[in-house]
Amino acid sequence: MNSSAPAQPSQIHNRAVVWIDHLAAKIFSMGITGVTASVVHAHLASSHLHHKANSIGSGHVQEDPAFLPQVAEALESCNELLILGPGLEKMALLHYLQAVRPGMALRLEASGHPSDAEIIAVGRKHFRLD
Repeated sequence: MNSSAPAQPSQIHNRAVVWIDHLAAKIFSMGITGVTASVVHAHLASSHLHHKANSIGSGHVQEDPAFLPQVAEALESCNELLILGPGLEKMALLHYLQAVRPGMALRLEASGHPSDAEIIAVGRKHFRLD
């Protein structure tokens, strides 16, 4: 018997808000029945890299090539997505999803580092779930 049972219909949400940076993607799937939270972590050699004067290299963290595909997989049941985040990773996710999920409705908003409750509130307002 397969130990991973499919989600119950009431637990499957086709809307989500994701907050993403180069370290993690916090995904909040939303519906009128509630919110389901999950996190996808990037696997990086180091989370911080400091650039020194007169040294070779950009000073940027090397990206995990599997990160965006893993985020897309976590969003498999999603048809509408609001993407939040502080840096360029939100644009990278937007472009990746446009390529692999062209039918998905995507919207992008700049964001600092909100709490999980603030992310959920932005998603509820965006999807008019209140």
